[in-house]
Amino acid sequence: MQDRRKNGRLDLEATEMALRSAMHQAGAVALSQLLQCDPPGPEQRKQACSCGQSAPYRELRSRCILSVVGEVELVRPYYLCSHCHRGQFPLDAQLDVENQDLSPGVRRMLSVVGSEAPFDHGRQQMKLLAGLAVTTKAVERTAETLGEDISVRQRKQTQRALQFDLPMVMGEPIPILYVQMDGTGVPVTKSERTVGKVEGQPARTREVKLGCVFTQTTYDQEGFAIRDPLSTTYTGAIETAEEFGKRLYAEAWNRGWSRAKKKVIMGDGAEWIWNLADLHFPGGDQIVDLFHARQHLWDLARLLYPGDDAHQKQWILRHQPKLDDGKIEKLVSYLCSLETSSPELTETIRKTAAYFQRNAERMRYPEFRRQHLFVGSGVIEAGCKTVIGSRLKQSGMFWTLRGANAIIALRCCRLSARFEDYWEARRA
Repeated sequence: MQDRRKNGRLDLEATEMALRSAMHQAGAVALSQLLQCDPPGPEQRKQACSCGQSAPYRELRSRCILSVVGEVELVRPYYLCSHCHRGQFPLDAQLDVENQDLSPGVRRMLSVVGSEAPFDHGRQQMKLLAGLAVTTKAVERTAETLGEDISVRQRKQTQRALQFDLPMVMGEPIPILYVQMDGTGVPVTKSERTVGKVEGQPARTREVKLGCVFTQTTYDQEGFAIRDPLSTTYTGAIETAEEFGKRLYAEAWNRGWSRAKKKVIMGDGAEWIWNLADLHFPGGDQIVDLFHARQHLWDLARLLYPGDDAHQKQWILRHQPKLDDGKIEKLVSYLCSLETSSPELTETIRKTAAYFQRNAERMRYPEFRRQHLFVGSGVIEAGCKTVIGSRLKQSGMFWTLRGANAIIALRCCRLSARFEDYWEARRA
């Protein structure tokens, strides 16, 4: 204000930041006052101890914690058991700051920025947007701790599902429910690497198995399926196919698998996907992603006519319609009739023909389209980029399994619009 009187100008940004800082300081003073406890009354002079004895009140003790308005002082009663010599601060547990230097509000903010961008970027965002100075390690530790807690809760829910202890999800019948799954690699640290495809060299990545569940109620004027808005939820981790199958089963059950009139499982041609579909989702229609199937033909065309784009396109135009029209037997018959002088190419043709033959019933695309179903797994492929790639596959990143799975759990929770529910549940 003095500068404005002197110069006739106002640095609005500087004024804004100064006012925010002042408001934070005032808020910190007010919050510190609220956190000043008096000595307990006669009826609260003892607390039950985990050893079975009673812990008498000893004194008031203070500590500092970082809140959303800055550092504040907490003064609360301290109890000490004379039998096991274990001390306790009951108020710390009530305020959700037990063994924590950060308030619940700050931890929530750190989990959000840590799930969205590199941890140091999150530190910078906290300073710029919230006016709070935290360390990069604090962002990492907080985001991973909350992610691990989400993961633990998911594992418990999965165990309940496998024990048929999940409650029946009530509600209106679901016209069509889709379950899609896919895998994508995430760079890991040297200690987490396993045997790679090249003999003697470890793989630099580990596969994240990601699944999504969404619903469809209608289709457009041309008959193409329309995904219900905001109906997509995700689940995933770096784990075995067996563990992932259980996880995805629980997710589908919670989304109303038992209420769905039509159930569709979609993926690429990976064998583990269809093994899980048969095991956990029997009775559902199985569809191989059309664009992935087309890619197999394109890969073969490039091998048949290396460096010859014109012949490649001509070959595709002649034989892709067999795939698109669901005439898989004709396509397989043609592939089996191909002759070549290269043993390697012959083996590739044989594997390609076996791929189409094995998935023939999953490639009846005209029939699926007549039912107004999706024939492409674009939702899960986009999910691999959005949920996994944009956060865990940035340049220079290498993850431990523990850290990667924690962030994956946190991102799946947030992108499935369940973070608010989780935050409320953890208070209970």
